[in-house]
Amino acid sequence: MATSIRDGTMSGLGSLIKLLPSGTVFLFQFLSPVLTNNGNCKTNNKYYYLSGALLGVCGLSCFFSSFTDSYKDSNGITHHGIPTRKGLWPSSGTSVDLSAYKVRLGDLVHAYFSLLVFAVVALLDKNKRDCFYPSWHSKDLLQALPLLVGAISGVVFALYPSSRHSIGYPLSPSSMDGSKNLEENLDHRV
Repeated sequence: MATSIRDGTMSGLGSLIKLLPSGTVFLFQFLSPVLTNNGNCKTNNKYYYLSGALLGVCGLSCFFSSFTDSYKDSNGITHHGIPTRKGLWPSSGTSVDLSAYKVRLGDLVHAYFSLLVFAVVALLDKNKRDCFYPSWHSKDLLQALPLLVGAISGVVFALYPSSRHSIGYPLSPSSMDGSKNLEENLDHRV
């Protein structure tokens, strides 16, 4: 009993780590002080526009990464693509039925919550606050909003895990051989 609870917890944590935009947040935290002039955007408008561009690009990255998937073909080669309504694109001559990788409503939900988590982390960053809204310093919201969004997103990610293998994340053992285990993958995806 304890092993199954632990396995379920670790599986949920793995899904959470896979879906949260950690690489994008790292890039944002690394570039934010430089592109905001340490929160002093008023000295030059270029810092304001560069900060906005960084927010937009990183937000788009968080959203888009929920719509990428990968699989291994019968030769053991990993292929990456973007799910569409017809299947995984680009589809190079492979023996795997790529129509099973269609885009679903769950992908949009995961993309929305990933973007929401990034938005909270990014917009509550001290440099961004000082740059975009310097007169606003609500301690209550700064403490409550990350906890609330994190808890809601965590519950959504744990209850409805994504079966997508985004670019940069390892494939799960059940999807290592797309030609043999495709039916099993479909059962997991529904």
